[in-house]
Amino acid sequence: MLGGKSMGGRIASHIVADGFPAGGLVFLGYPLHPVGKPERIRSAHLKDIDVPMLFLQGTRDSFATLELLHKTVASLSLATLVEIDGGDHSFKVAGRSTQQINQELVEAITPFLAESPALFPKCARVL
Repeated sequence: MLGGKSMGGRIASHIVADGFPAGGLVFLGYPLHPVGKPERIRSAHLKDIDVPMLFLQGTRDSFATLELLHKTVASLSLATLVEIDGGDHSFKVAGRSTQQINQELVEAITPFLAESPALFPKCARVL
């Protein structure tokens, strides 16, 4: 299992696309494009990934317009998108605490890990 927040997730996706073994990828705020430059999409390598991918993204993330993110995820057979309503790139949501948002993220990631106990045997036992 690999993943990361923003650039960390992007780097993880590149090393898996280059052949590094992983059972799955979790992206917390994937930087699909630079802020204000949606024409510079950073997704070409994702098609080379053959493991499940979970994208957790705020609906107000300036690094990934929802339209482009939906199109990207739809083009990937093993990808799932979970939107954090009102969240920015750091998952900050007006009127909600960091603890509430973190709980929502955990609740999205947990089933992703549990779906593949053969890939994540230790995680599946803990969950």
